[in-house]
Amino acid sequence: MNINATLVGQIMFVFVLVVGALSYYLGRRKTQTPVLAGLLGVVLCIIPPFALVYLVVLVLKKDVGSTSAEVSG
Repeated sequence: MNINATLVGQIMFVFVLVVGALSYYLGRRKTQTPVLAGLLGVVLCIIPPFALVYLVVLVLKKDVGSTSAEVSG
């Protein structure tokens, strides 16, 4: 069985895009710095299990309360 390096690279590129987008989306709701959360997700894609663990941690983290909801209510 031959492994095509181009196909592996394309799959990893898509994985980086998906994890980066999910990290940014979750970072907007769960952290004060969503850009840093997204960047960390992309960097952790070097070792894919770390990226998946990072996404699980973000999913399980409590949402950051918005200041507009606290002021109005």
